Amino acid sequence: MSLPAALAEIAEDFNALPEPERLELLLEFSDNLPALPARFDGVELEQVTECQSPVFLTVEVADDAQRTVNVFITAPPQAPTTRGFAGVLKEGLDSLPAAAVLAVPDDFPSTLGLTRAVSPLRLRGMTAMLGRIKRRVAAALEG
Repeated sequence: MSLPAALAEIAEDFNALPEPERLELLLEFSDNLPALPARFDGVELEQVTECQSPVFLTVEVADDAQRTVNVFITAPPQAPTTRGFAGVLKEGLDSLPAAAVLAVPDDFPSTLGLTRAVSPLRLRGMTAMLGRIKRRVAAALEG
């Protein structure tokens, strides 16, 4: 599987750790998820209904030659696992060319080595986040 450098590095970081410490790394991503910029105050973002927690996201695709993608995700602090997945996707996909985002395998969440540490429902939530991001990027390229 070929991943963009940032996502490949994140996956390597997770898989280099013993299983119990992988959850700790996910919580670090939770802590590092940035707040939405003020320009999104009052703006309705797309809800990722597959997530157990209220997760909302949007993307912006620049009009540059690479069609650079910026990812914006919000998840509540009371849902650190979900928020951690959001942080992984924000860090791993933000500022990539659209083609690189669209090429990320749909099963990327399973490469983090968390299948025994978190529930399948949470992994499906991360897969849904990735799918929504990719759909929004594809729609921006068409429009």
